[in-house]
Amino acid sequence: MPHNLDVSLLRAFVAVVDAGGMTAAAGLLNLTQAAVSQQIKRLEDMVGDALITRDRRGMKLTAAGERLFGRAKRMLALNDEIWTEITTPVYEGEVRLGIPSDIITTYLPTFLKGFARSYPRVQITLRSGSSAKLRSELAAGKVDVVLATEMSCDPDGENLIMDRLVWVGAPGGEAARQRPLPVSIGCSDCAFRAPIREALQQAGIEWRSASEVTNTSAQVATVAADIAVMAWMASTVPENLEVLGRESGLPALPPFTVNLYLPKNGGGPIVQEMARHIRQALAVPRRMVA
Repeated sequence: MPHNLDVSLLRAFVAVVDAGGMTAAAGLLNLTQAAVSQQIKRLEDMVGDALITRDRRGMKLTAAGERLFGRAKRMLALNDEIWTEITTPVYEGEVRLGIPSDIITTYLPTFLKGFARSYPRVQITLRSGSSAKLRSELAAGKVDVVLATEMSCDPDGENLIMDRLVWVGAPGGEAARQRPLPVSIGCSDCAFRAPIREALQQAGIEWRSASEVTNTSAQVATVAADIAVMAWMASTVPENLEVLGRESGLPALPPFTVNLYLPKNGGGPIVQEMARHIRQALAVPRRMVA
């Protein structure tokens, strides 16, 4: 006769091992310590072998426990995958996402893959541009969700990340010491433009625009070629460039934010799901440049 393993008992066993003890596992499972201990005992009775031993140094898996642990984790993962699959609504339609080009590489992959997997029948359309332009398109109903880089978050938005604006140049480059300072700057409504101008003016540093492009790759290329410096959010600095510290002689720049904006009515279920994926992904701490 086939024997069926109780998933709840396996979950208790894995929680005890991962948490390092019954008490910690009880908190994770929202059960009493006695209940967790009883579940482990029931599982041991079911498999006919001890799974966990205890000594002065703490808890340790037996040989049987070692064999079961990896398989139990895989079974729980499959169980949870099946449960998510059969309980997740099947949405269809389109989500139009607006995101500035300077944060696409860093932030877009963190949530887009998961969303596409969860809702394979939803078409995702990307629109890039300045934060000001994308917010105007949101107000006009041309996009459904906007991630914006701004100095502050408006009341109708939701701040997700507070970051630093930093000067960036080519590794070992000379552009930062040139006067007037060559700056690679974005389009006319680029959010970084005003704080750059104000910081340099207050520091008494004469500067000139070395390039004004809307293409982020072109902007990065001018800096990598050491013909200009640029301002960038610390968490999104390209790996082939370096942050210019105080020794560069350039003034400090203000903090910046990444903000989430939705339609005034909150959007439909698909839009709300996209927003949820974005919040979860951006809540994970990211690499910051010192």
